[in-house]
Amino acid sequence: MGNITIRPAKQDELAAVAALRRQWITEQDATPPATECADFISEFVTWAKDNESSHRCMVLLRDTEIIGMAWLALLPRVPTPYALNRASADVQCVYVVPEARNEGLGGRLIEATLAAASDLGVERVTVHSSPLAIPAYTRHGFEPSPRLLQSHVAVTHVRHR
Repeated sequence: MGNITIRPAKQDELAAVAALRRQWITEQDATPPATECADFISEFVTWAKDNESSHRCMVLLRDTEIIGMAWLALLPRVPTPYALNRASADVQCVYVVPEARNEGLGGRLIEATLAAASDLGVERVTVHSSPLAIPAYTRHGFEPSPRLLQSHVAVTHVRHR
């Protein structure tokens, strides 16, 4: 089974995290990605470093191998007279490699990500989940909200470097 550890990702692990992200996406879609693997990893690592103040990555390790990840996207909120420093967060990209699923590791990853949010003083944590993952999130305290609305905005341009 191996020793399981969940902790914040280190800078030198971002390429492995990028590889997991690519694996997840290609697992879901049989269409070959438009970006070559090495290019994706390079761009992803740059993105992660550029966004480290707003996006925190947690990694799931079995011994020394990264077998899962979760991202916590932080969003500063408008101050109130009662709380000048406010933040919300969104859990994103929770993934565990197929061979490590159904062991409760995804739930442990969700719990660790929520604990990180709590340590950061986040008021509210949301998640946009696939239908299959909803039970995992509800087991860890997420519930539907009648006040949370969303709008799908059409993308009018793509930013390139």
